[in-house]
Amino acid sequence: MNRVSTGLKSRNRRPATWLRSLYRWLPDHVDARVRLIGWLSLAGQLLLVASGGAVRLTGSGLGCPTWPKCTADSLTTTPEMGIHGIIEFGNRMLTFVLTIIVILAFLFVMRMRAKRPDLFWLTFWLGMSIPVQAVVGGFTVLFRLNPYMVGVHFVLSIVLTIVTTVLVCRIHTTPSARVLAVPPWFAWAAWIMAAFAMITVLVGILTTGSGPHAGDADTLRTGFDTEFMEHIHALPAYITAGFTLLLVGASIGLAVGPVRRFLALLVVVEVLQIGVGLLQANTGLPGILVGTHMVLSALLMSAVTAVLVNLTQPVEAPEGATSRTSGAVASTSA
Repeated sequence: MNRVSTGLKSRNRRPATWLRSLYRWLPDHVDARVRLIGWLSLAGQLLLVASGGAVRLTGSGLGCPTWPKCTADSLTTTPEMGIHGIIEFGNRMLTFVLTIIVILAFLFVMRMRAKRPDLFWLTFWLGMSIPVQAVVGGFTVLFRLNPYMVGVHFVLSIVLTIVTTVLVCRIHTTPSARVLAVPPWFAWAAWIMAAFAMITVLVGILTTGSGPHAGDADTLRTGFDTEFMEHIHALPAYITAGFTLLLVGASIGLAVGPVRRFLALLVVVEVLQIGVGLLQANTGLPGILVGTHMVLSALLMSAVTAVLVNLTQPVEAPEGATSRTSGAVASTSA
């Protein structure tokens, strides 16, 4: 009897020992695993934008006509659904890949939640976003690709791209109080630039919603005149570019290395975005260019976010950046 009791206790201790070993294996500080999972999170969001664009631009939006199943009788795509079913189902499966990445990201920062609450809450909200994104995608299908629902789905992807960009930036920074590293007017100009960048993306969504790429031949459009919307879309885009050039010029005389580097990246993205936008508008909106424009929109907001995050720097910043507002601790939610 004692042997049986001892054996049961031994078996019961094994799962607990295994869990303790797993917990000790998790990082207790930012290491290569945390940095890798952060970058994978950002890459996954950008890939989801590209995948969603492929669904829409190949007319595969209703390749799986129901949700959460692909068809009324099958969870997965069937041969009868053809290539459109494969493309749409592949886009749905990408959500599961992102779910795994986000769960790993959350686990990798769990042990450091006391000293890095910023990373903990960023990964927590990324995790909460997965079911929200899935449900919005489901309603998009159930509403037969209503252009406004499609737009909401894209906005959510942009928001998640912004959050994962903040996560990557925070992973690569010192965990301490932060101070403004630029003059106040520079920070205001950067936030105004960011506002116009977001307006550009939102008007771009309405512009695409009025165009020919609906995701399905029978899907209704917004009814707006596409050519008129293209001109409206261009206005905030050029204002964004103007503010970006202003910030680039102003940053030359400031000790703001990270900000200057991300502004340079932003200029590259904006040049590509404007170039692709003009080209697609003058070549009949070919799908490949529209898809490229969508991915560049996500990259645009990612670069803008990186600029905003780096307007503040840790108090112990090694680069010795001068602060025009020393003593005024900035919010860590930049």
